[in-house]
Amino acid sequence: MLAEHPSHLQSVKRHIILVGKPNSGKSLLFNQLTGLRQKVANFPGVTVELKSGQMGAFEVVDFPGTYSLSTLSRDEEIAIEKLNEAVNSDVTALLVCVLDATRLERSLVFAMQVQALAKQHGKAVVFVLNMIDEVRRFGHHIDTQALSKALGSPVFALSAKSLEGVHEFKQALPELVERADQLLPEHVSEDEISVIQRSQSLAQEFGIQTDVVLKRQNRIDAFLLNNMLGGVAFLAIMFLLFQSIFTWATPLMDGVEEGIGALASAVTGMIGPGMLTDFLNDAIFGGVGSFLVFVPQIMVLTFIIGVLEDSGYLARAALICHKPLSYFGLSGRSFIPYLSGHACAIPAIFAARTIESPRKRLITMMTIPLMSCSARLPVYALLIAVLIPEKVYFGGLIGLQGAAFFGLYFFGIIMALVVSALLNRFTRDNESLTDMPFILELPTYRLPHWKPLMHRVLNSGKQFIRRAAPVIFMVSLVIWFLGYFPQDQGLQNSYLGQLGHWIEPIFEPMGLDWRYGVAILMSFLAREVFVGALGTLFGIDGAEDNLVGLASQLQQDGLTLGAGIGLLLFYVVALQCVATVATLRGETGRSRIAWGLVLAYGVLAYIIAVTVNTVIG
Repeated sequence: MLAEHPSHLQSVKRHIILVGKPNSGKSLLFNQLTGLRQKVANFPGVTVELKSGQMGAFEVVDFPGTYSLSTLSRDEEIAIEKLNEAVNSDVTALLVCVLDATRLERSLVFAMQVQALAKQHGKAVVFVLNMIDEVRRFGHHIDTQALSKALGSPVFALSAKSLEGVHEFKQALPELVERADQLLPEHVSEDEISVIQRSQSLAQEFGIQTDVVLKRQNRIDAFLLNNMLGGVAFLAIMFLLFQSIFTWATPLMDGVEEGIGALASAVTGMIGPGMLTDFLNDAIFGGVGSFLVFVPQIMVLTFIIGVLEDSGYLARAALICHKPLSYFGLSGRSFIPYLSGHACAIPAIFAARTIESPRKRLITMMTIPLMSCSARLPVYALLIAVLIPEKVYFGGLIGLQGAAFFGLYFFGIIMALVVSALLNRFTRDNESLTDMPFILELPTYRLPHWKPLMHRVLNSGKQFIRRAAPVIFMVSLVIWFLGYFPQDQGLQNSYLGQLGHWIEPIFEPMGLDWRYGVAILMSFLAREVFVGALGTLFGIDGAEDNLVGLASQLQQDGLTLGAGIGLLLFYVVALQCVATVATLRGETGRSRIAWGLVLAYGVLAYIIAVTVNTVIG
């Protein structure tokens, strides 16, 4: 709740509420005002939670983007509920409504509704004309003083991307808060029809003509949304996306591997032989070090998805995918959570809130774990390096290993669609609400805002390390201890070897020995643990001369093609993430669904792996 009792106001920072329609640049303006680097995306509904940040003596609260106070979806309903709470709160000092200067009519409908709501509670509204640089690029000028007089509230023109006018607006905010009582408009439009008519009139008088803005956009859309060419372009973009994960990251991965190897040699050389050196070689540099090598791939994936988001292409991709996805009981909006799931399943499950149909939302959430998230990247990269030769074609543009990457991601998507079709067939009678029409705004094409994007890329690597490294360290520590003792008995006769041989019959049909079995069981805590666990196991097993090159160790060990491909497909399907299970339980409200998926996907993954190993051998 945002409301506070008046007696507490002196100890609570006053709030400046930031609202606006999706794709208005609101989140980017929030970043500029507060100095935070929040995610900025160019498709509706990405901001489904409140974000706040400090700006001097005030707290700026970024509200989810909505088109109208008349809600159509659950995420808009939540947003409007929170907005009503904020407007009714004594803590709220001012509302800032962000308008898309290139699409003034669409922005003004929501803006004037907010203005009327705010006046009912004695709150002032300030309007911000964002993207004013793009308006000027089209040779148009907006008279902000005349628009301010027409609206009855102050209007500021700025560009959150180029920072034009942002500093001046930030400096003006404290004064606007102080005289907020004087900024209340005398007359506001309240009923929906009059709001729409007035927004059309004001947009015609002050805004840029829509056909001018859409002229270039339509030329590009004529190609990207073409029934035939658009589909080909979509597949090509997706293929290059996954190809780049392997190709672009390889030099960075090689650099990290060489750096870890040099550090390992330097540290262990100073210590000398002994138990401590064995621990550092096997558990730290062999376990945790093997995992760190693959962090650059996660950063490359984040960069590519960020470019697609910020450029405006993701909304087009959702539109392209709507018809084929509808055959499997999904919506075009399911594409956005699916693609987000290739970075991490947890925010992807949250993103599914934007799907209006409860059934389609549930099906999407239940199949998101089949998308190959970034935690699988280290596993894929390791096994592909072992099984697939480094052959390149077309001057190095396409590599065989990159194509294998694409095949794994594609297999995950196909499995998700098949499972979605089955779930749609068996849950159709449980639909509690009528499906709503698929409506999606296509944002204008824009160049990404590189500074927040690069911050997002670096942050993805740091967050991945922060989340996974402690788990991998603890697992590596346990594995090293169990594998090292009894001392001088060898890995086969260690505590870990005894446990591994006990569970080995489960994994023999997959063509794997007990070491892989131990790593698989450990990875049910988190998939990326698999690489660290194998690194520790093979380090203990006498690979002192090759501390980080785990792929070459597996090749020398003789992993067969059938067992390797089966293991890869096992990791595509199996749900091995406790955090994802907890998120599914929270979003669905049912533990039975979350743990049922763990069991179902685990059994299916095992059957696939055994079948592939049996057929290929």
